[in-house]
Amino acid sequence: MEEIEAAFERYKEAAAEAGRTGDWDLFVECFTDDVDYVEHHYGTFKGRHQVRDWIVPAMTAFPVDHMKFFPWNWYSIDAARGWVIGEVANVMDDPGDGQVYQAANWTRLVYAGDGLFSEEEDVYNPTEFAEMMRAWLKAYKAHRPDGS
Repeated sequence: MEEIEAAFERYKEAAAEAGRTGDWDLFVECFTDDVDYVEHHYGTFKGRHQVRDWIVPAMTAFPVDHMKFFPWNWYSIDAARGWVIGEVANVMDDPGDGQVYQAANWTRLVYAGDGLFSEEEDVYNPTEFAEMMRAWLKAYKAHRPDGS
């Protein structure tokens, strides 16, 4: 249990640093070379290379590059299966109005040993994400008319 918890802490720290810096390689390095990553909107990716090829452009393009924070609202570890399951808040940075713009997904991670995960699956409602993003863009444009 402690080994899975430590890997999960590293995973959360990597996501936080990737959100802060835009360096998504940190996040990708939390997985085995042959990881299976299921992202229900973008597809299924096999291996770090495919995950990297998807996540770097997806998370560094406007406006998703303003999704900076990924706190877990709750999680549970099933040590017998090696699973970490929980709800992640995907939080945008402040567009200038002081409001919080976020949408949640449920994630399942499968621990493989050696501090790495061999699977991730993200499940969410794309309509909720789209509505949140529209509201954020409206606020962003209202408070940053020059686009900066």
